[in-house]
Amino acid sequence: MDHNDRTWVDEAIRRINADFNRSADTHLFRVDVPSLSGITLYFKDESIHPTASLKHRLARSLFLYGLCNGWIGSQTTVIEASSGSTAVSEAYFARLLGLRFIAVVPRSTSHEKIAQIGFYGGEAHFVDPPETIYDAARQLAHETGGHYMDQFTYAERVTDWRGNNNIAESMFAQMAREEHPAPDWIVCGAGTGGTSATLGRYARYKGYPTRICVADPENSVFYDYYRSGDTSLTCDAPSRIEGIGRPQVEPSFISGVIDRMFRVPDASSIAAVHFLEQVLGHKYGPSTGTNLHGVVELAVEMAAAGRDGAIATLICDAGNRYLDTCYDDDWVAAQGLDLAPWLERYRRFWDSGVW
Repeated sequence: MDHNDRTWVDEAIRRINADFNRSADTHLFRVDVPSLSGITLYFKDESIHPTASLKHRLARSLFLYGLCNGWIGSQTTVIEASSGSTAVSEAYFARLLGLRFIAVVPRSTSHEKIAQIGFYGGEAHFVDPPETIYDAARQLAHETGGHYMDQFTYAERVTDWRGNNNIAESMFAQMAREEHPAPDWIVCGAGTGGTSATLGRYARYKGYPTRICVADPENSVFYDYYRSGDTSLTCDAPSRIEGIGRPQVEPSFISGVIDRMFRVPDASSIAAVHFLEQVLGHKYGPSTGTNLHGVVELAVEMAAAGRDGAIATLICDAGNRYLDTCYDDDWVAAQGLDLAPWLERYRRFWDSGVW
C-alpha cells in the first residue's frame, strides 16, 4: 500500500469511528409478562441502528477489519454474499467511504431489502439457487479486483469479544442496575454465528454465569451440527427466516460457546412477530420471532423449576423490510404456514404462563 492510500485508509477509519461516535447505543427495554412472577424479559433493540438491524455492528467491524488488514483501499470494490441485512449495512459504510459496493443476494431476498441496498448506493447481483452466493461473490471479487468481505468466515473474529462496546459489553452494562444484572440466559439466532460467539466468549471471559441459547429456524444445519459435530451437513431448502439459518456449517459458527439450542418452526417465528406487534406496538423481522420462541421455552422451564431470574434477547431488525413476506397473508398461505395455533400459544403464555 503506497503512502497516498495509507493516508486514505487513516481517513476512512476516522470516518467510521466518527460515525460511531455520533450514534447512541441501542436500547435495552424490560418487558414484564403478566403470567410470570420473578422472571423478567429484556429486549435489546438493534433495529434502531442507522441501517435498522443488528448487522450494522457486523458491517462496521468487517470494514474496520478489512481496512486495518490492508484489504480495502480507495479504489476497492467491496463485495458481499448476503441475504439482505448485512448487505444493507455494508452499503451504508461503503457510501460513507465513497466505495463501490455489490451485494450477491438470493433472488428470493425481499424487495424492501433490495431497495435499501440501492438507497445507500449499493448494487444487487442476484443468484439462484441461494447456495451459489459464495462462489458468485468470489468470482465477482476476482473480476473486479475487489475485496470479498466474506461475513460467514470473518464474523466471529472481526469483533473484539473482550470489550470495545460490543453487543455483549453493552448489554451487560445496561443490566447492571437490574434485579438480576447477569441474565440467566441470552437468546439469539445464528446467521454467521458472530453474535453468539461474541456473547458466549464475553460472558465466559468476564466470569458471568449467563448461558447462551441459539434458536435456529427450519431449513438450517446449525442445530443438527450442534448435536452431531458433523461439519459436512447441508440442506437443500433455503431458510424462510431471513438473516438466520444456513444451508451449510459456516466457519464463524462456534458451537463450543453455546450452551443450548432450539429448533424453531417457521410458523412459530412468524406468529411471534405478529404477537409482539400486539403487545409492543411495533413490527419486527421474523428472526426476532425465532428469538422469542426460545425465550418462551426457557421462561416456562424456569417458572416450572421455581426459579427467579432474567432472560435477555435481541430485536434483530425492523419489520418494514418484510411487508411482502411474513406480514403478507398471501405469502404466508403460499408457504403452507398456519399461524393461528401459534398465536394462540403465545397469547396463552402471556396471559397464564401455559405453553
